[in-house]
Amino acid sequence: MRTRLIFVRHGESVHQVEGVVGGPHGCRGLTEAGHQQAHRLAGRLADELAVSGPVAVYSSVLRRAVETAWPIASALGVSPVADCGLCAWHTPPYADGLPTARFHAERAVEGGGIFRPFEEGNENWAELVVRVGRAIMDIAHRHRGGNVVLVGHTETVEASFHALAAQPLFRGFDMDVAPASITEWTTDGDPTGWPPPRWTLRRFSDVS
Repeated sequence: MRTRLIFVRHGESVHQVEGVVGGPHGCRGLTEAGHQQAHRLAGRLADELAVSGPVAVYSSVLRRAVETAWPIASALGVSPVADCGLCAWHTPPYADGLPTARFHAERAVEGGGIFRPFEEGNENWAELVVRVGRAIMDIAHRHRGGNVVLVGHTETVEASFHALAAQPLFRGFDMDVAPASITEWTTDGDPTGWPPPRWTLRRFSDVS
């Protein structure tokens, strides 16, 4: 039974355009262009998944992801489920809404990287990958043999490469994940079996 995970990065967001940290309070949702992207993507996914069997839709709890997920879920005839595990960085409350450049410059941690945070009070990269990876695998286990749309962030898509493709925490390449894009992984094995099954990357950052 094929399990299909379709990762969607949220549409263009206000925090992205304004250059601020978009935590639970700093995120003001999608721009008008972002809403249009979400509705076009909803129509596309409804066409693609019309005859594909059971479908579920998950999103991070941040407003920009929720606003992207709602039209997709509506077009698929399901209710979206919010999961904080799919969120971008769990930034500290003091940073929420600050200009991103100021947060990075004024709160930088010396030696920050994989196991030390880049900024004071922030998650480190390893913590983010474990959190998001666990959410991905829990969802894959819950919906094995089905189709799942996971609406999140650049970091959600990046973490899928660690959880599903066994990429090392320190990757030798970067990723450019477009707003309202699709990244798709599938497996014909048990998603949470041991040893882990082989996953196939069907498409990455697809906005066609």
